[in-house]
Amino acid sequence: MSYPELPEPEPGEVLLVCTSYHDGTARWGGLLDEIAGRREGDVLVIGSSGVRLRPIEDHRWNNLHGGNFPALVPDNSPVPPVLVLSDIPAIYGGDGPLLVDLAVIPGRGVRVPSARLGEILTDLIAGVLTFDHLVQDMDVDGMYQGDRGRPAFPALPTTPPRRPFPPLPETDNVLLVRTFFGTDAGWRALLDKLGGLDENGWIGANPDLDKIDMEHYPLTALTIDHRAFKGLLPGHVPALVPPTSHTPMVVLADARTFAIPGRPLTVVDLYDTPGQHTVLPYREVGSMACNLEIRNTDFRDYIPIEPTKPPRKAYH
Repeated sequence: MSYPELPEPEPGEVLLVCTSYHDGTARWGGLLDEIAGRREGDVLVIGSSGVRLRPIEDHRWNNLHGGNFPALVPDNSPVPPVLVLSDIPAIYGGDGPLLVDLAVIPGRGVRVPSARLGEILTDLIAGVLTFDHLVQDMDVDGMYQGDRGRPAFPALPTTPPRRPFPPLPETDNVLLVRTFFGTDAGWRALLDKLGGLDENGWIGANPDLDKIDMEHYPLTALTIDHRAFKGLLPGHVPALVPPTSHTPMVVLADARTFAIPGRPLTVVDLYDTPGQHTVLPYREVGSMACNLEIRNTDFRDYIPIEPTKPPRKAYH
């Protein structure tokens, strides 16, 4: 399936893209009312901020995710700094629209309260805020300045990659990507712990159902062992996943995996808040993948909250 390119916004405009459709009709829910913009032709002008939002629809964007959109910016066209998505979590989950970085680290995302959209976009366009500010100040739900506690793992990266990464392969399964190449023995040991690698590069493809530990469900994943992905960080990942791929998540075997007991793996969100990540012991990642696939849990359920530091004791 081909996907239409994004139109070039007029100066001072930000595109508001709908990615949820039913029988070809866009579903905006109550988002346009929550934004509280006044109509000027085809544009919504938000409150006193003066930000001009252009809602655009095309049913071929149905269910596309934030990381898919940087590739839809036309060649030889100025790259807008940001895109706003009206997706299913924003329409039905009350999570607020998703802002997608198009210019600095394309594909990463952060949610913002609908009522603050104009204010935040104004500050972004003026340079008062950067996208780094947004992602580093989001809560475990991916909401900028949300009240659900800060993630225990900081948003990464904070700078653009030094070199481009190739696209990840298309698959409907989990991808396990090696990003650290300091120890071949450690990589082989990890694969053995995960059940061994078959001739096609899969782990856990044919689990013995009689021996499955339901508390630590085996991970089934296509492994990617290529130095082109050396140094890949969570924020880089969403834009590398093809639009036709339905992988539930991408898992990174990074330097931490080979240095810490429990062989923790970094898991990247592709859907609710693209680029947000969590870190789990390797034995728990298979259960996470299974629960996400059957919609039993959300990605946010696996993100630990940063502990609140107790106040310092005063001495007299």
